[in-house]
Amino acid sequence: MKLVTERPFTNPEVAARQLVQLASGIEAVQNGRIHIEKINFPFLYTLNGSGAEFGAGIGYAVEKGWLDLHESGTYVRLLTPGQDTLSPR
Repeated sequence: MKLVTERPFTNPEVAARQLVQLASGIEAVQNGRIHIEKINFPFLYTLNGSGAEFGAGIGYAVEKGWLDLHESGTYVRLLTPGQDTLSPR
């Protein structure tokens, strides 16, 4: 009997790829800005990710140069990712 369900975004790389995919589907506003809630809400409520998984995914995406997170944390910018960024592993 399995009492714990599998969490798809426990791996920060998988979470980051999903966040980049979400961000790429959103029309950016001024200077390429994507409001953080535009990717936060679908990640947390549609995909059932957790806040910790979201934070780890954002951190991984910033570290890899896929997203640029503003110091205020209110928006991100999608940096030019390679095709391998959007493909799931």
